[in-house]
Amino acid sequence: MVEHTPNGNRDSHLRQMQLDSLLEVTKAINANLPEASLYKIYHFTLLAGLEIKKLALFVNESAWTCKVHFGVDGAIGKEALPESLATINSIQKVKLAGLFSSLDLAIPVKHKDKILAILLLEGTHNEEEQDTSFIQTFTNITLVAIENKRLARLNLEQEALKKEIEIAKRVQQNLIPTHLPQTKQLQMFASYYPNKIVGGDYYDYIPLDDNRFYVCIADVSGKGIPAALLMSNFQACLRTLVLYTSDLKDIIKRLNEQVYNHTKGEKFITVFLAYIDIKEGTLRCINAGHNPPLLLEAAGYQWLDKGTCILGMFEKLPFVDEMSVAIPSKVRLFAYTDGVSEVMNNRGDEFGQEGLFDFISQSKEMSDAMHLELYEHMTKFKEDQDFPDDITYLSCIIDPTA
Repeated sequence: MVEHTPNGNRDSHLRQMQLDSLLEVTKAINANLPEASLYKIYHFTLLAGLEIKKLALFVNESAWTCKVHFGVDGAIGKEALPESLATINSIQKVKLAGLFSSLDLAIPVKHKDKILAILLLEGTHNEEEQDTSFIQTFTNITLVAIENKRLARLNLEQEALKKEIEIAKRVQQNLIPTHLPQTKQLQMFASYYPNKIVGGDYYDYIPLDDNRFYVCIADVSGKGIPAALLMSNFQACLRTLVLYTSDLKDIIKRLNEQVYNHTKGEKFITVFLAYIDIKEGTLRCINAGHNPPLLLEAAGYQWLDKGTCILGMFEKLPFVDEMSVAIPSKVRLFAYTDGVSEVMNNRGDEFGQEGLFDFISQSKEMSDAMHLELYEHMTKFKEDQDFPDDITYLSCIIDPTA
Protein backbone atom coordinates (compact mmCIF):
# COMPACT_ATOMS: atom_id res chain seq x y z
CA MET A 1 0.00 0.00 0.00
CA VAL A 2 1.35 3.40 -1.07
CA GLU A 3 1.14 6.15 1.52
CA HIS A 4 0.10 9.55 0.15
CA THR A 5 1.57 12.43 2.09
CA PRO A 6 0.01 15.89 2.25
CA ASN A 7 2.99 17.28 0.34
CA GLY A 8 2.51 14.63 -2.32
CA ASN A 9 -1.12 15.59 -2.77
CA ARG A 10 -0.19 19.28 -2.92
CA ASP A 11 2.52 18.67 -5.51
CA SER A 12 0.22 16.50 -7.58
CA HIS A 13 -2.50 19.13 -7.48
CA LEU A 14 0.00 21.86 -8.42
CA ARG A 15 1.33 19.89 -11.39
CA GLN A 16 -2.21 19.26 -12.59
CA MET A 17 -2.99 22.96 -12.32
CA GLN A 18 0.13 23.79 -14.30
CA LEU A 19 -0.78 21.31 -17.04
CA ASP A 20 -4.34 22.65 -17.17
CA SER A 21 -2.98 26.21 -17.40
CA LEU A 22 -0.67 25.33 -20.27
CA LEU A 23 -3.49 23.49 -22.05
CA GLU A 24 -5.86 26.44 -21.62
CA VAL A 25 -3.46 29.05 -22.95
CA THR A 26 -2.39 26.75 -25.82
CA LYS A 27 -6.04 26.31 -26.86
CA ALA A 28 -6.50 30.08 -26.74
CA ILE A 29 -3.42 30.65 -28.89
CA ASN A 30 -4.49 28.00 -31.43
CA ALA A 31 -7.97 29.52 -31.53
CA ASN A 32 -6.33 32.85 -32.46
CA LEU A 33 -8.04 34.66 -29.64
CA PRO A 34 -7.30 38.42 -29.39
CA GLU A 35 -4.59 39.79 -27.13
CA ALA A 36 -7.13 40.97 -24.55
CA SER A 37 -8.44 37.41 -24.15
CA LEU A 38 -4.94 36.01 -23.68
CA TYR A 39 -4.26 38.58 -20.96
CA LYS A 40 -7.53 37.63 -19.22
CA ILE A 41 -6.60 33.93 -19.26
CA TYR A 42 -3.17 34.83 -17.92
CA HIS A 43 -4.72 36.97 -15.19
CA PHE A 44 -7.16 34.27 -14.09
CA THR A 45 -4.57 31.48 -14.17
CA LEU A 46 -2.09 33.23 -11.90
CA LEU A 47 -4.72 34.63 -9.54
CA ALA A 48 -7.05 31.63 -9.18
CA GLY A 49 -5.01 28.69 -10.39
CA LEU A 50 -1.62 29.44 -8.87
CA GLU A 51 -3.02 31.51 -5.99
CA ILE A 52 -0.66 34.45 -6.51
CA LYS A 53 -1.89 37.31 -4.36
CA LYS A 54 -0.09 40.35 -5.78
CA LEU A 55 1.25 40.89 -9.29
CA ALA A 56 2.10 43.50 -11.92
CA LEU A 57 3.13 42.58 -15.46
CA PHE A 58 5.01 45.24 -17.45
CA VAL A 59 5.31 44.55 -21.19
CA ASN A 60 7.96 46.09 -23.41
CA GLU A 61 6.21 47.44 -26.52
CA SER A 62 7.03 50.94 -27.73
CA ALA A 63 7.31 51.70 -24.01
CA TRP A 64 6.97 49.72 -20.79
CA THR A 65 3.26 49.32 -20.11
CA CYS A 66 1.48 47.59 -17.25
CA LYS A 67 -0.87 45.07 -18.89
CA VAL A 68 -1.99 42.99 -15.90
CA HIS A 69 -2.11 43.80 -12.21
CA PHE A 70 -4.02 42.59 -9.17
CA GLY A 71 -3.68 42.73 -5.38
CA VAL A 72 -1.98 46.14 -5.62
CA ASP A 73 -3.08 49.76 -5.89
CA GLY A 74 -4.81 50.20 -9.27
CA ALA A 75 -2.78 53.34 -9.89
CA ILE A 76 0.19 51.10 -10.63
CA GLY A 77 -1.38 50.52 -14.04
CA LYS A 78 -0.44 54.07 -15.01
CA GLU A 79 3.06 53.95 -13.55
CA ALA A 80 6.27 53.44 -15.52
CA LEU A 81 8.45 50.43 -14.81
CA PRO A 82 11.24 51.36 -12.36
CA GLU A 83 14.36 51.99 -14.45
CA SER A 84 16.47 49.66 -12.34
CA LEU A 85 14.39 46.68 -13.54
CA ALA A 86 14.44 47.33 -17.29
CA THR A 87 17.61 45.32 -17.96
CA ILE A 88 17.54 42.51 -15.38
CA ASN A 89 18.43 39.09 -16.82
CA SER A 90 17.52 36.71 -14.04
CA ILE A 91 14.90 36.09 -11.36
CA GLN A 92 15.83 38.13 -8.34
CA LYS A 93 14.60 39.66 -5.11
CA VAL A 94 14.08 43.40 -5.31
CA LYS A 95 13.33 46.21 -2.91
CA LEU A 96 11.01 48.83 -4.37
CA ALA A 97 9.22 51.90 -3.02
CA GLY A 98 5.82 53.54 -3.31
CA LEU A 99 3.15 51.61 -5.18
CA PHE A 100 5.69 48.84 -5.84
CA SER A 101 6.69 48.31 -2.20
CA SER A 102 4.69 45.08 -1.76
CA LEU A 103 6.25 43.49 -4.86
CA ASP A 104 9.61 42.02 -4.01
CA LEU A 105 10.29 39.42 -6.70
CA ALA A 106 11.17 40.33 -10.30
CA ILE A 107 10.99 37.76 -13.10
CA PRO A 108 12.30 38.76 -16.55
CA VAL A 109 10.54 37.22 -19.55
CA LYS A 110 12.72 36.92 -22.63
CA HIS A 111 12.39 35.69 -26.20
CA LYS A 112 15.76 35.13 -27.84
CA ASP A 113 17.75 38.23 -26.83
CA LYS A 114 14.78 40.53 -26.33
CA ILE A 115 13.22 41.20 -22.93
CA LEU A 116 9.48 40.97 -23.57
CA ALA A 117 8.28 41.73 -20.07
CA ILE A 118 9.14 42.12 -16.41
CA LEU A 119 6.84 40.32 -14.00
CA LEU A 120 6.69 41.70 -10.46
CA LEU A 121 5.02 39.73 -7.68
CA GLU A 122 4.94 39.26 -3.96
CA GLY A 123 7.50 36.63 -3.05
CA THR A 124 7.09 34.00 -0.33
CA HIS A 125 9.39 32.99 2.48
CA ASN A 126 9.26 29.36 1.36
CA GLU A 127 10.69 29.10 -2.18
CA GLU A 128 9.14 25.63 -2.59
CA GLU A 129 5.68 27.11 -2.32
CA GLN A 130 6.23 29.25 -5.41
CA ASP A 131 7.34 27.67 -8.67
CA THR A 132 8.97 30.69 -10.24
CA SER A 133 10.33 28.58 -13.08
CA PHE A 134 6.82 27.62 -14.18
CA ILE A 135 5.51 31.16 -13.75
CA GLN A 136 8.35 32.39 -15.96
CA THR A 137 7.65 29.70 -18.59
CA PHE A 138 3.90 30.28 -18.55
CA THR A 139 4.40 34.04 -18.89
CA ASN A 140 6.88 33.46 -21.70
CA ILE A 141 4.46 31.29 -23.69
CA THR A 142 1.68 33.84 -23.29
CA LEU A 143 3.85 36.86 -24.08
CA VAL A 144 5.54 35.29 -27.12
CA ALA A 145 2.09 34.55 -28.58
CA ILE A 146 0.99 38.14 -27.91
CA GLU A 147 4.25 39.51 -29.37
CA ASN A 148 3.72 37.44 -32.53
CA LYS A 149 0.21 38.84 -32.82
CA ARG A 150 1.54 42.36 -32.37
CA LEU A 151 4.20 41.87 -35.04
CA ALA A 152 1.64 40.37 -37.43
CA ARG A 153 -0.65 43.35 -36.82
CA LEU A 154 2.21 45.79 -37.45
CA ASN A 155 3.06 43.96 -40.66
CA LEU A 156 -0.55 44.25 -41.85
CA GLU A 157 -0.59 47.95 -40.95
CA GLN A 158 2.65 48.51 -42.86
CA GLU A 159 1.26 46.69 -45.90
CA ALA A 160 -1.92 48.79 -45.71
CA LEU A 161 0.17 51.96 -45.43
CA LYS A 162 2.29 50.87 -48.40
CA LYS A 163 -0.84 50.35 -50.49
CA GLU A 164 -2.21 53.71 -49.34
CA ILE A 165 1.00 55.43 -50.37
CA GLU A 166 0.95 53.74 -53.79
CA ILE A 167 -2.67 54.80 -54.35
CA ALA A 168 -1.92 58.37 -53.27
CA LYS A 169 1.15 58.44 -55.49
CA ARG A 170 -0.85 57.31 -58.53
CA VAL A 171 -3.61 59.82 -57.79
CA GLN A 172 -1.05 62.60 -57.53
CA GLN A 173 0.78 61.57 -60.70
CA ASN A 174 -2.53 61.71 -62.60
CA LEU A 175 -3.03 65.32 -61.48
CA ILE A 176 0.20 66.61 -63.00
CA PRO A 177 0.15 67.52 -66.72
CA THR A 178 2.15 65.11 -68.86
CA HIS A 179 2.71 67.64 -71.66
CA LEU A 180 3.47 71.35 -71.39
CA PRO A 181 3.31 73.76 -74.35
CA GLN A 182 6.44 74.61 -76.31
CA THR A 183 5.39 77.13 -78.97
CA LYS A 184 6.74 80.48 -80.13
CA GLN A 185 4.13 82.33 -78.09
CA LEU A 186 4.09 80.08 -75.03
CA GLN A 187 6.79 77.96 -73.42
CA MET A 188 6.20 76.30 -70.07
CA PHE A 189 8.48 74.35 -67.71
CA ALA A 190 7.79 72.67 -64.38
CA SER A 191 9.72 70.88 -61.64
CA TYR A 192 8.35 68.84 -58.76
CA TYR A 193 10.41 67.31 -55.94
CA PRO A 194 8.23 65.69 -53.24
CA ASN A 195 9.76 65.84 -49.77
CA LYS A 196 8.15 62.49 -48.95
CA ILE A 197 6.89 59.72 -51.21
CA VAL A 198 3.58 61.54 -51.53
CA GLY A 199 3.57 65.32 -51.31
CA GLY A 200 0.90 68.00 -51.14
CA ASP A 201 1.88 70.26 -54.05
CA TYR A 202 0.02 70.58 -57.35
CA TYR A 203 0.33 72.53 -60.57
CA ASP A 204 -1.76 72.58 -63.72
CA TYR A 205 -1.99 73.95 -67.24
CA ILE A 206 -5.52 74.11 -68.70
CA PRO A 207 -5.72 75.24 -72.35
CA LEU A 208 -9.01 76.55 -73.73
CA ASP A 209 -7.76 77.20 -77.28
CA ASP A 210 -4.53 78.30 -78.98
CA ASN A 211 -4.57 81.70 -77.26
CA ARG A 212 -6.35 81.27 -73.93
CA PHE A 213 -5.29 79.12 -71.00
CA TYR A 214 -5.21 78.83 -67.21
CA VAL A 215 -2.16 78.30 -65.03
CA CYS A 216 -2.57 77.07 -61.48
CA ILE A 217 -0.20 76.17 -58.67
CA ALA A 218 -1.40 75.03 -55.24
CA ASP A 219 -0.32 73.52 -51.94
CA VAL A 220 -2.67 71.43 -49.81
CA SER A 221 -2.16 70.98 -46.08
CA GLY A 222 -1.28 67.43 -45.08
CA LYS A 223 0.10 64.45 -46.99
CA GLY A 224 -0.93 60.99 -48.12
CA ILE A 225 -4.29 59.83 -49.46
CA PRO A 226 -6.38 62.57 -47.75
CA ALA A 227 -4.26 65.30 -49.38
CA ALA A 228 -4.17 63.50 -52.74
CA LEU A 229 -7.95 63.01 -52.76
CA LEU A 230 -8.57 66.62 -51.75
CA MET A 231 -6.32 67.83 -54.56
CA SER A 232 -8.00 65.45 -57.00
CA ASN A 233 -11.39 66.86 -56.01
CA PHE A 234 -10.00 70.39 -56.33
CA GLN A 235 -8.63 69.73 -59.83
CA ALA A 236 -11.87 68.15 -61.04
CA CYS A 237 -13.85 71.13 -59.78
CA LEU A 238 -11.41 73.64 -61.29
CA ARG A 239 -11.38 71.95 -64.71
CA THR A 240 -15.17 71.87 -64.75
CA LEU A 241 -15.61 75.50 -63.71
CA VAL A 242 -13.23 76.94 -66.31
CA LEU A 243 -15.32 75.39 -69.08
CA TYR A 244 -18.30 77.53 -68.11
CA THR A 245 -16.85 80.84 -66.99
CA SER A 246 -13.72 82.97 -67.12
CA ASP A 247 -14.85 84.98 -64.09
CA LEU A 248 -11.92 84.31 -61.73
CA LYS A 249 -13.73 85.65 -58.68
CA ASP A 250 -16.62 83.28 -59.25
CA ILE A 251 -14.25 80.35 -59.84
CA ILE A 252 -12.30 81.02 -56.64
CA LYS A 253 -15.48 81.42 -54.57
CA ARG A 254 -16.84 78.11 -55.85
CA LEU A 255 -13.50 76.37 -55.26
CA ASN A 256 -13.50 77.65 -51.70
CA GLU A 257 -17.01 76.27 -51.16
CA GLN A 258 -15.92 72.88 -52.47
CA VAL A 259 -12.83 72.74 -50.26
CA TYR A 260 -14.74 73.88 -47.17
CA ASN A 261 -17.63 71.45 -47.72
CA HIS A 262 -15.16 68.62 -48.37
CA THR A 263 -12.99 69.23 -45.30
CA LYS A 264 -15.23 71.20 -42.90
CA GLY A 265 -12.44 73.66 -42.22
CA GLU A 266 -9.88 70.99 -41.23
CA LYS A 267 -7.69 71.23 -44.33
CA PHE A 268 -6.69 74.18 -46.49
CA ILE A 269 -5.31 74.91 -49.94
CA THR A 270 -3.19 77.86 -51.00
CA VAL A 271 -3.77 78.64 -54.67
CA PHE A 272 -2.51 80.90 -57.40
CA LEU A 273 -4.78 80.92 -60.45
CA ALA A 274 -4.13 82.94 -63.61
CA TYR A 275 -6.13 83.33 -66.81
CA ILE A 276 -4.03 84.44 -69.78
CA ASP A 277 -5.19 85.56 -73.22
CA ILE A 278 -2.19 85.83 -75.52
CA LYS A 279 -4.14 87.38 -78.39
CA GLU A 280 -5.59 90.09 -76.16
CA GLY A 281 -2.29 90.49 -74.30
CA THR A 282 -3.83 90.23 -70.84
CA LEU A 283 -3.14 88.32 -67.63
CA ARG A 284 -5.74 88.17 -64.87
CA CYS A 285 -5.02 86.37 -61.62
CA ILE A 286 -6.07 85.75 -58.02
CA ASN A 287 -3.69 84.73 -55.26
CA ALA A 288 -5.45 82.77 -52.49
CA GLY A 289 -2.86 82.80 -49.71
CA HIS A 290 -0.13 81.39 -51.92
CA ASN A 291 3.47 82.50 -52.29
CA PRO A 292 3.34 85.40 -54.78
CA PRO A 293 4.60 84.45 -58.25
CA LEU A 294 7.13 86.72 -59.94
CA LEU A 295 6.26 88.43 -63.22
CA LEU A 296 9.28 89.78 -65.12
CA GLU A 297 8.52 92.38 -67.80
CA ALA A 298 10.72 94.48 -70.05
CA ALA A 299 10.16 97.50 -67.82
CA GLY A 300 10.69 95.73 -64.50
CA TYR A 301 8.94 93.14 -62.33
CA GLN A 302 6.09 92.67 -59.89
CA TRP A 303 4.96 90.10 -57.34
CA LEU A 304 1.45 88.80 -58.03
CA ASP A 305 0.15 88.89 -54.46
CA LYS A 306 -3.37 90.32 -54.73
CA GLY A 307 -6.37 88.06 -54.14
CA THR A 308 -7.91 86.49 -51.08
CA CYS A 309 -7.21 84.22 -48.09
CA ILE A 310 -6.42 80.52 -48.07
CA LEU A 311 -9.21 78.34 -49.48
CA GLY A 312 -11.14 76.16 -47.03
CA MET A 313 -10.60 78.38 -44.01
CA PHE A 314 -14.01 80.09 -44.20
CA GLU A 315 -17.33 78.91 -45.56
CA LYS A 316 -17.58 82.21 -47.45
CA LEU A 317 -14.49 84.17 -48.48
CA PRO A 318 -14.42 87.53 -46.66
CA PHE A 319 -13.04 89.31 -49.75
CA VAL A 320 -11.81 88.50 -53.26
CA ASP A 321 -9.63 90.84 -55.32
CA GLU A 322 -8.35 90.30 -58.84
CA MET A 323 -5.18 91.57 -60.49
CA SER A 324 -5.08 92.47 -64.15
CA VAL A 325 -1.82 92.99 -66.02
CA ALA A 326 -1.32 94.02 -69.65
CA ILE A 327 1.29 91.90 -71.47
CA PRO A 328 1.75 93.56 -74.87
CA SER A 329 5.24 92.09 -75.18
CA LYS A 330 7.29 89.19 -73.87
CA VAL A 331 7.02 88.42 -70.12
CA ARG A 332 8.31 85.69 -67.85
CA LEU A 333 6.16 84.21 -65.08
CA PHE A 334 7.64 82.15 -62.26
CA ALA A 335 5.36 80.48 -59.66
CA TYR A 336 6.45 78.26 -56.77
CA THR A 337 5.38 76.69 -53.47
CA ASP A 338 6.69 77.51 -50.00
CA GLY A 339 9.13 74.60 -50.12
CA VAL A 340 11.34 76.86 -52.25
CA SER A 341 11.33 80.00 -50.09
CA GLU A 342 11.60 78.08 -46.81
CA VAL A 343 14.85 76.29 -47.64
CA MET A 344 17.20 77.02 -44.74
CA ASN A 345 20.98 76.79 -44.28
CA ASN A 346 23.07 75.82 -41.25
CA ARG A 347 22.92 79.36 -39.84
CA GLY A 348 19.13 79.46 -39.96
CA ASP A 349 18.96 81.83 -42.95
CA GLU A 350 16.05 81.25 -45.33
CA PHE A 351 16.45 81.22 -49.08
CA GLY A 352 13.34 83.41 -49.17
CA GLN A 353 11.85 85.60 -51.87
CA GLU A 354 15.06 87.59 -52.03
CA GLY A 355 17.20 84.57 -52.85
CA LEU A 356 14.69 83.41 -55.42
CA PHE A 357 14.47 86.85 -57.04
CA ASP A 358 18.25 87.15 -57.23
CA PHE A 359 18.51 83.83 -59.02
CA ILE A 360 15.56 84.35 -61.41
CA SER A 361 16.49 87.92 -62.35
CA GLN A 362 20.04 86.86 -63.19
CA SER A 363 18.92 83.93 -65.32
CA LYS A 364 18.99 84.67 -69.01
CA GLU A 365 15.94 82.60 -69.86
CA MET A 366 13.36 80.17 -68.50
CA SER A 367 14.21 76.59 -69.47
CA ASP A 368 14.58 73.05 -68.18
CA ALA A 369 18.26 73.80 -67.67
CA MET A 370 17.42 76.84 -65.53
CA HIS A 371 15.06 74.72 -63.42
CA LEU A 372 17.80 72.22 -62.77
CA GLU A 373 20.26 75.00 -61.93
CA LEU A 374 17.80 76.43 -59.41
CA TYR A 375 17.48 73.09 -57.65
CA GLU A 376 21.26 72.72 -57.52
CA HIS A 377 21.53 76.30 -56.22
CA MET A 378 19.05 75.57 -53.39
CA THR A 379 20.82 72.31 -52.59
CA LYS A 380 24.10 74.18 -52.21
CA PHE A 381 22.43 76.92 -50.17
CA LYS A 382 20.91 74.54 -47.59
CA GLU A 383 24.30 73.04 -46.75
CA ASP A 384 23.70 70.13 -44.33
CA GLN A 385 20.01 70.88 -43.75
CA ASP A 386 17.11 68.87 -45.17
CA PHE A 387 14.57 70.34 -47.54
CA PRO A 388 11.66 71.33 -45.27
CA ASP A 389 8.81 70.57 -47.66
CA ASP A 390 7.85 69.61 -51.19
CA ILE A 391 9.53 71.76 -53.82
CA THR A 392 7.48 72.76 -56.85
CA TYR A 393 7.99 75.54 -59.35
CA LEU A 394 6.49 76.46 -62.69
CA SER A 395 7.72 78.99 -65.25
CA CYS A 396 6.19 80.44 -68.41
CA ILE A 397 7.53 82.51 -71.26
CA ILE A 398 4.62 84.38 -72.84
CA ASP A 399 5.29 86.35 -76.02
CA PRO A 400 2.25 87.86 -77.78
CA THR A 401 4.53 89.38 -80.45
CA ALA A 402 6.04 86.07 -81.62
